[in-house]
Amino acid sequence: MSRIPIGLELFSVRRELAADPKGTMQKVAAMGYEGVEFAGEPQLSPEEYRALLDASGLVCCGWHTPFHMVQDDRLAETVALNKAVGNTRIIIPGLPNRLTGSRDGWLQAAEFMNVLAEKLAPEGMQTGYHNHHIEFRELEGDIPWVLFGENTREDVILQVDTGNCYAGGGDPLAMLHRFPGRAGTTHLKPYSRSKGRQDMREGFRTMIGEDDTPWDEIFSFCETEGGTEWYIVEYETDLYPSITGVEHCLKALKAMGKA
Repeated sequence: MSRIPIGLELFSVRRELAADPKGTMQKVAAMGYEGVEFAGEPQLSPEEYRALLDASGLVCCGWHTPFHMVQDDRLAETVALNKAVGNTRIIIPGLPNRLTGSRDGWLQAAEFMNVLAEKLAPEGMQTGYHNHHIEFRELEGDIPWVLFGENTREDVILQVDTGNCYAGGGDPLAMLHRFPGRAGTTHLKPYSRSKGRQDMREGFRTMIGEDDTPWDEIFSFCETEGGTEWYIVEYETDLYPSITGVEHCLKALKAMGKA
């Protein structure tokens, strides 16, 4: 099995990052994270983001990019930003409601991602899609995640978020197995199915290593058949302060021999 580096989805510490970009990046690096995935509209210039990475020694392993930033009127700007920070993975973290409310909408979304992948390939970049919970709830006889995956190109990353998948009633391990080679980056998000049985939000109030996710099996698949290049921790609950939570997650992964 090949070693996969661990990055942090910076949405996890978005408030700290907004208040103190340099200090937060340095804290993340000091914990032992090797990379970061940015999220949302840029709040700084490309040069400032590059400087933050250089000062902390972190690598940009992805950017959760809003859908409107990959439309034709913004795509060149988005490509330039990602080139500046050395990122090759433009991940879409959500789609407009018009594309997620019907089977036809998901097919339109898949076609859009195929065209976007063609546009990004000459730039040495990939696109991909990050799930929340709706992708695993049956819609017109289909599971949207499966429908989307079956109708997108092999080079479109299917970024499984383990916790969000469970929250939607899905099985992240089964979804990874369904599309071997397409898990270029995988989000490691703790989730307790027992806690989330009555209230989905409660399921997230746990930690990696304290939840009931079959981490060893997920790691085994990612490191052999998944095509995974980065594990990315995402933590988004109030069980612990954000900085404390992401540090606990990394410590748990270290105890599992993954960092």
